[in-house]
Amino acid sequence: MTFPQTALPIKTELYLNGAWTDITSDVYSRDPIRITRGRTDEARQVDAGRCTLTLDNRMGKYSPRNPLGPYYGQLGRNTPIRVSVTTGASYLAVPGSLGQGAVTPDAAALDITGDLDVRIDATLTNWTTVGISPAVDLCGKYSTGGSQRSWFLQQRNGFPYLEWSPDGATTVQAAGSVSPSTPVGGRNAWRATLDVNNGSGGWTVTFYTAPTMAGPWTQLEQIVTTSGTTSIFNSTTALTVGDGSDLTFAKAAGAIHAFQLRNGIGGTLVASPDFAVQAPGTTSFVDSTGKTWTVRTSTTISNRKVRFAGEVPAWPVKADTSGRDVYVQIEAAGILRRLGQGASPIQSAMRREFGNPARTNIVAYWPCEDGTGATSFASAHAGEQPMRASGTVTPANYTGWAASDALPTFGSGVSAVRGSVPAYTATDWAFIRAFVCVSAPVTSAVRLLTITTTGTARTWSVILDTNGLIYLNAYDADGTMTVTSSYLGAFSFPGFRRQIGIELTRNGTGIDWALVAFDFEGYSALAATVTGTLASRTIGSVTQVRMGDDGGLDGTAFGHIAVANSASAYANTGGAMTGWAGETAPVRTLRLCAEETVPVSVSGLGSEQLGAQHSTTLVGLLQEAAATDHGILYEARESVALAYRDLIGLYNQTPTSTLSYAAKGQVQSPLDPVDDDQNVRNDVTVTRINGSWGRYTQNSGPLSVSSPPSGVGRYTDAPSLSLFADGQAVQHASWLVHLGTVDEARYPVVNVALHAAPALIDSVILLDAGARLQITNLSSRYPPGSIDQLVQGYTETISQYLWNIAFNCVPASPYTVGVVEDALLSRADTDGSQLNSGVTSTATSMSVAVTAGPLWITTASNPGDFPFDVLVGGERMTVTAITGASSPQTFTVTRSVNGVVKAQTAATNVQLFQPTIVAL
Repeated sequence: MTFPQTALPIKTELYLNGAWTDITSDVYSRDPIRITRGRTDEARQVDAGRCTLTLDNRMGKYSPRNPLGPYYGQLGRNTPIRVSVTTGASYLAVPGSLGQGAVTPDAAALDITGDLDVRIDATLTNWTTVGISPAVDLCGKYSTGGSQRSWFLQQRNGFPYLEWSPDGATTVQAAGSVSPSTPVGGRNAWRATLDVNNGSGGWTVTFYTAPTMAGPWTQLEQIVTTSGTTSIFNSTTALTVGDGSDLTFAKAAGAIHAFQLRNGIGGTLVASPDFAVQAPGTTSFVDSTGKTWTVRTSTTISNRKVRFAGEVPAWPVKADTSGRDVYVQIEAAGILRRLGQGASPIQSAMRREFGNPARTNIVAYWPCEDGTGATSFASAHAGEQPMRASGTVTPANYTGWAASDALPTFGSGVSAVRGSVPAYTATDWAFIRAFVCVSAPVTSAVRLLTITTTGTARTWSVILDTNGLIYLNAYDADGTMTVTSSYLGAFSFPGFRRQIGIELTRNGTGIDWALVAFDFEGYSALAATVTGTLASRTIGSVTQVRMGDDGGLDGTAFGHIAVANSASAYANTGGAMTGWAGETAPVRTLRLCAEETVPVSVSGLGSEQLGAQHSTTLVGLLQEAAATDHGILYEARESVALAYRDLIGLYNQTPTSTLSYAAKGQVQSPLDPVDDDQNVRNDVTVTRINGSWGRYTQNSGPLSVSSPPSGVGRYTDAPSLSLFADGQAVQHASWLVHLGTVDEARYPVVNVALHAAPALIDSVILLDAGARLQITNLSSRYPPGSIDQLVQGYTETISQYLWNIAFNCVPASPYTVGVVEDALLSRADTDGSQLNSGVTSTATSMSVAVTAGPLWITTASNPGDFPFDVLVGGERMTVTAITGASSPQTFTVTRSVNGVVKAQTAATNVQLFQPTIVAL
């Protein structure tokens, strides 16, 4: 027998000494395990997950200070913990390592040389991990050894990718550009077909997606070439699922449910491993086509479902009054708790870039972002001397550069800053960078930047003249001028932010020199250069850097002064110069987490460009990016990591799980609809951080700003978002009003008891942040149709014979957006229509008057656009014909499609059942 007739197989593990240790036998069954994840229905942001359970500590095993305990020295603050259940369908568990997967030997049936049809069904933690795993092998028959390449299927930059070889050595590729937008840890099936001869002198690759291997398959993209037909090499390579090639790409991580290979598009099935029906622990099996599959090392067939992965921050040892019952009540937490504990602000984009320890060739760096009371400017390198100021220098006085915190400015008179460069071994390069913003024209030529070296070309100075142009001078140790360059006039001063630099490179016995300047006014780092060669001179090493020296630079800002001994030291700093403005939320999330060594998985590519990154905490920046994109930042369920799901991935989802209210046990009471104003926002003003604002109001309809009963009155909101351009503000305000004026009941909590409906386990446990949950077959006390919700979070209670999950939800309907040329989702709604006269409950013809906007289409003018559905007074009707060249028009309808049977009165609104919603 299985659960719930037998106890639910719960497994609890701690990560000790580099391995997961099973402690299930020490978990008290008297206290259920409670897990909370995601966000409540009132919260805008995800809270740190929590998992509570009780451990038997009568032997002192979980007392961290007990030297006789078996885990002494291993239990500490933030010890990783994992809670799983081992029930339901099996899967091929792949860890994402080289040489993993399941394999079957080469066979004649697998030697496909013509049309190919390959399909894989998986739930992966590295779906669409753009930037972290740009290419992920899924399956294939491909070996570079001995030129035995046939084909492989990949996920590349979040898109499907098929590669094959006609001869075993050379390759042909088809890279998709449309992503299925599978959520992190979500299930999806991918399909690729190759037509080697499409009849037009070329080949065609078509990509599809489906919820599972059972379909239905939806075409993503078709790639057609007319450059010649192709074929697939008949290699002797084994067929592998979960890996696909012997190339060093990342490999699939997570669960693979099934795989199919067909000879011909929709043709003969030649390989079909169904991992869901295999017993856990199986190492070899025969599929339905007679192929023998072997599970490789590091791979298992498992039915483990991880329900929580987090960290134990404390080990509170307790006992009852007798002292015999000694226990530890654990409250484990998700990674957001640790990341939010005492987190100091992230440094400015520029300081993070130049101060990155990976840039080992930067030998000296002074950010100059010191506070208003500073009398010197600290080095970003520990133990190095600060820059000293002379004359009048005002710290933290310039805030015009988004990539930096406030910088100092020079005052009147002769003002300067000087920094001594620590001794380092001279190389063939000396590269110097500094930020400068000259506030006004100078009255005479002045030195902006000067360096002193140990070389025979002792001093190099960047000079600013009265025309706002800069040039470079060099002097020997005796002060003799050896170089005076031409003007670098492309990026003239004053009034503009510039990064200027001196670049010296050894050229035999001489020096190649360059004066460079970077312009980042338009959110792109453009460069201009003046170059030359100085014969018979040496570079040496830089010993001192100075800015100022001559006076006349009143109000000029400066900072981020860096010295490097390598030509590559400043590579790829253009993004930092602009504060990474223009990134999308997924890209920023990936970059920041990589910089902070925080594991993360990202679903989607994002579309909304963000503004410049400023100085706040890591979690603050990630939440700001998510809020601007209107996506969801949350904690991964299978590992101690973050996850992000973009807004596009929330659009037009197929339900992850569908429950039947009428089926016994599937939906538990209470399932209470709530018609309230908790989430109503009909007047929203969005402010672009450090920019302008845009406002949008809902002026008509039941949730408009009009006073009741015409509307609900004014409900305002005024968020600040990290937007790239001012013009985005009103668009985001409009979207937030769209979300805040959903005219339907809320279902804040949906209760599911998996012990009462164990058949639901495999679908319900996939529900996570942003997933769509649908409830069908409702009773008469609910509105007609189905209940469609997006999961925001949940509270889960697990014990031996009970498994309850209470989902926090919001309506899914706002995320059903228009799709061009889609039969259902591409129809624009009427600007205003109503019944011209009343109709009985059974009438199939009705007169409709247009009160605003154009007439409805007619059967004569647009016969291919019929039928479609309208909503009239809560009744869904199917319109089969419309006649009339003026208002009112005559509609022929099929009544009561949603079960509502009623007479309709004159002046009742008539609108599309599914009008087009324009996505953000």
